Amino acid sequence: MLLWFVIGYWALSVLIGLVVALRVRNTADYAAAGHRMPLYVVTATVFATWFGSETVLGIPATFLKEGLHGVVADPFGSSLCLILVGLFFARPLYRRKLLTIGDFYRRQYGRTVEVLVTLCIVVSYLGWVAAQIKALGLVFNVVSHGAMSKALGMCVGAVTVMVYTLLGGMLSVAITDFIQMIIIMLGMVYIGWDLSGPAGGVGAVVQQAAAQGKLSFWPSPHWGEVIAFFTAWITMMLGSIPQQDVFQRVTSSNTESTARQASVLGGVLYFLFAFIPMFLAYSATRIDPALVNRYLEADSQLILPQLILTHSPEFAQIMFFGALLSAIKSCASATLLAPSVTFAENIVRGFYPHMSDRQLLTAMRWIVFLFTLLVTLIALNSEASIFSMVENAYKITLVAAFVPLAWGIYWKRATPWGGLASVLLGAGVWLLGEGLAPDAMMPPQLGGLIASLLGMVGGSLFELRRKGVEHLQPVPGSSTGA
Repeated sequence: MLLWFVIGYWALSVLIGLVVALRVRNTADYAAAGHRMPLYVVTATVFATWFGSETVLGIPATFLKEGLHGVVADPFGSSLCLILVGLFFARPLYRRKLLTIGDFYRRQYGRTVEVLVTLCIVVSYLGWVAAQIKALGLVFNVVSHGAMSKALGMCVGAVTVMVYTLLGGMLSVAITDFIQMIIIMLGMVYIGWDLSGPAGGVGAVVQQAAAQGKLSFWPSPHWGEVIAFFTAWITMMLGSIPQQDVFQRVTSSNTESTARQASVLGGVLYFLFAFIPMFLAYSATRIDPALVNRYLEADSQLILPQLILTHSPEFAQIMFFGALLSAIKSCASATLLAPSVTFAENIVRGFYPHMSDRQLLTAMRWIVFLFTLLVTLIALNSEASIFSMVENAYKITLVAAFVPLAWGIYWKRATPWGGLASVLLGAGVWLLGEGLAPDAMMPPQLGGLIASLLGMVGGSLFELRRKGVEHLQPVPGSSTGA
């Protein structure tokens, strides 16, 4: 019954996405859902986009090994990212009426910065989307009891998610995300209630976790550990802000107030519900310690799915895997769409400025198709964990895109030279650090962020000073010049 439920649910959700796709008429519908989504839909799509495979499989596996200290990036950093977007970025970005986040960099700093930042953003999505595809393969392999290999599961999942994303864009993603958020919440709450009994109750689980040091959050007072902890936190908290999927949810809102409130609400909901999978995974240490020991080193991402399959009734299994598939599918569709839209708008359209709206829409769909092929190949050949694939995705946007976005909005002296210097210095120092000293006391992405900030300030002040000097130069032939 579980397998048939998975097949039926998957087919139904894809069908809903295809039906909604019939309403797509132009690039505004495709890239931003027509700028008309109400608060409850935008909140749902913010939450569902972030509640992905790493939340249900990656974070719990990391928590079992390292405790709260190990998951500072996600959910702590990622949820704060959404809250910061709502408080400081949603209104100013919404008012600009842009199609993509790349459009901001073009208007603020020029074509060169637009292209460089867009390429960084697109590259950052490779690991994130590949992580979702990899998770789909794992889920299909588990629920079919090995009848479907992980590789085949990745291919089937990637193709079906691509179909409705390619046709319906943000409009299909927003509507399906709303449905999937409901399923995620119901499924997580139900399975948490179902397993709390065999584990001895919530209090017993929390008490044991605290006794074993799993609830220790802050680093020990040593510079190396403090810097590493701080860097992990800001990598997702700040590096996730200049992302197209976040921007799409802001700009798809019907008002700027909706954009602001939905981002904050989505972040709070994500933070609260992200603890349920961690609770479930740690419950496994009380319910079936042998299972935990068997999978902890081999593949800790399988602990929670295997616990559900072996210790929960069939209805609970349906609820869990329904929630898990909803989480993965909503995240995968959003992260397939975001880089494809921004690449079409900010790279392709720059070479063909006279493209019609219909031609741009066609280009976006072709890029969704090609991007799906690329990330599926990465997923098939990657040995990294889901959590690390997602966490590493934000390093490049942290060092190359965050400072130009934040300073471009809030610092009136930001100039094109400052933006270019910020991108080049930030990315350059980060790449140099990754190549020469990836394990140095100062992590490469922190060095890149500092360099990006120095580049912004130094480049902008230099350009302003240069323009000021030119303005003060006497005009040839004038009396002053004589």
